[in-house]
Amino acid sequence: MNYSIYVESTPNPKVMKFVSNRMLADQSIEFIDSTDAEKIPMINKIFQLPFVESIFLSKNFISIAKTDNIEWGEITLELRNFITTVLNEDEIKNYTENIKIEKKDTIKSEEIGSSEKIQVSGNEPKTDLEKNIVGLLNEYIRPAVEGDGGAIEFDSYDKGTVKVVLKGACSGCPSSTATLKQGIESLLIQKLGNEIKEVVAING
Repeated sequence: MNYSIYVESTPNPKVMKFVSNRMLADQSIEFIDSTDAEKIPMINKIFQLPFVESIFLSKNFISIAKTDNIEWGEITLELRNFITTVLNEDEIKNYTENIKIEKKDTIKSEEIGSSEKIQVSGNEPKTDLEKNIVGLLNEYIRPAVEGDGGAIEFDSYDKGTVKVVLKGACSGCPSSTATLKQGIESLLIQKLGNEIKEVVAING
């Protein structure tokens, strides 16, 4: 069965979500420019389009941020058809299969045997409290964020402040502050009490 793509809008007006009928990846990676994408030809081809600013690959979707000089109505159909063609030129595959996350902001391609800087995130929780925070993010927040074409990763906890990294459509989204305060922060305070003072987003 070939790939087919449908399009979903996101809360971020700069970002559109292109959803595949097949899984594309087993981990989430944000590509800031074509240099980041050199080892994944499918992503690199999408970057050749002049209106593509950044790309976020996760599970069964690709979120694409466009440049400001063009409207989605002018490019959505072209982009959907282009992505469908590029995917179907490849064999069915997991595009991140040979990418191993070693630490924040660094991946290693075992196939190539060299380190490549690509935007990934997700620090390992060390304490029981941090593990509880990550568990709550995964259970309650991550599905909604992925549904909007983005991703959330735990960064750190210190003296009541939880730092998270927002990726894909959630990065730079006008509604991300509301998501942080009304969604994530209120949930963590409700579940973990006065251990949580605030939730802030940082750059990945």
